Amino acid sequence: MPAMRVFALSYLALPILLALIATAPHAALADETSQVEKTDPGDSSGSLSPKQQLDNLFTALKRQRDPDQANLIAEQINTQLSDSGSATINLLMQWADKAIQDKRNFAAMDYLDQVISLKPDYVEGWNRRATLNFAIGDYRKSMEDINQVLRIEPRHFGALAGMAAILTERGNDALALKAWERFLEVYPANRSAQEEADKLSEKIAGSRT
Repeated sequence: MPAMRVFALSYLALPILLALIATAPHAALADETSQVEKTDPGDSSGSLSPKQQLDNLFTALKRQRDPDQANLIAEQINTQLSDSGSATINLLMQWADKAIQDKRNFAAMDYLDQVISLKPDYVEGWNRRATLNFAIGDYRKSMEDINQVLRIEPRHFGALAGMAAILTERGNDALALKAWERFLEVYPANRSAQEEADKLSEKIAGSRT
């Protein structure tokens, strides 16, 4: 993954925040399925469509209870979601990442706007723009982009983490907890998400006593 980073919020564990960002460079979207056992040993990954491969990875992520193994699966999911299938789109995403690294947010936003205009069903275009809007503090626009991500891919755990972060920042703990619960339905082995959900549950319970 490029060295793109967003500012860390005190209440949000770094692994969760970085889940908003794809974990593999667009210039090297290699097949990493060898890192984790296939969910169905009888299936050949080469015979499955990208959607079937993605569905299998999400199924494996939901079943996996070992955090390290789950993280490998999550990385594979992010890699697959990051590949637009278009050399032009992937190049624009690389340029956007480089612009963000160089703190040229206006240029990065322009590249991401082009990505979304050219391929509005490409989930990572919306997700990356949501991340950038989050980083510059425009939570309203970030949430709008997150909603688009979840419209295309409701299991996008990075977008759910971003939603929880924004809701927490706005002081809406009940809805933030629901976002973390949705995250954990998809990615139950993520310890940071478990901790965030537990803290919010305790906070909400304490406010009712």
